[in-house]
Amino acid sequence: MAPQRRMLPSIASLRALEALDRLGSATAVAEELNQTQSAVSRQLQALETQLGTTLIIRERKTMRLTPAAAEYAGTIRGALQVIAQASVKVQVNPQGGSLNLAILPTFGMRWLVPRLPDFAARHPDITINMATRLKPFDFARETFDAAIHFGNAEWPGTEHLKLKTENLLPVCAPQVLRDVTIAHPRDMAQMPLLHIETRPAAWAQWFESYGVDASGVSGTLFDQFSTILQAAVHGLGVALLPDYLVQQDLKDGRLVIAYGGPTRPLGAYYLVWPVTKSNDNALKTFRDWLATQAEDEDPLPR
Repeated sequence: MAPQRRMLPSIASLRALEALDRLGSATAVAEELNQTQSAVSRQLQALETQLGTTLIIRERKTMRLTPAAAEYAGTIRGALQVIAQASVKVQVNPQGGSLNLAILPTFGMRWLVPRLPDFAARHPDITINMATRLKPFDFARETFDAAIHFGNAEWPGTEHLKLKTENLLPVCAPQVLRDVTIAHPRDMAQMPLLHIETRPAAWAQWFESYGVDASGVSGTLFDQFSTILQAAVHGLGVALLPDYLVQQDLKDGRLVIAYGGPTRPLGAYYLVWPVTKSNDNALKTFRDWLATQAEDEDPLPR
């Protein structure tokens, strides 16, 4: 059933209300929207008239939203973002076939982006729009069609495609091993160890895989793979890093494996998408292409 016309206010009025909630003054709203204060006031009055309710508390020369209006503004803010993004999509690709994808920054840049020229060559009619997200989110509240996610496949209301198992390698700059001998995994506990926030138990699990009790192992903590990788390259210690991330540095000799080989899997990377999006043509095309990439892993350097 089509919504009643009185329940579909003008975009201009909704923008004015959203901006007033966010900015707090009619002057700031008028400046942001490049309008006069009187024009903003008329739009807000028209919205109140159309909805038949008071939205603005006017005191002297100030205006503020009622609690109900503030809640309303928070709801329409997401709708306005969806409309704006849809407008950009139709401008960029008027033939349709766009996909909004949430990516993990390091995996996206190191694994996905180098492969995308092949997708673009095969499917020039599909535009991939990407934005980074570090944690799972509610697809109902975001405008993404799919996301690349690390961990397991459990994401409510979604389907998934496994892209790559994450294997970790203990790596360091060659000079870190120059004056030491690591003859047994327990010797690693004496090394300066580098930790990443998103894998807090990685080192403990690495030692456990060799039967070594290293509970409480400490070291320097980093919040992103890009910084811990540079710390390892510059000789600050030994880091447990994903194999896909360090392949080139190992080949070029900037890093070496400190001991052993890849650990047992700690998790995997998945493409996940809402069940409601399963039949989207652009998503299906991208998913089918990604499946071929997932089967074509680069060999691990030794």
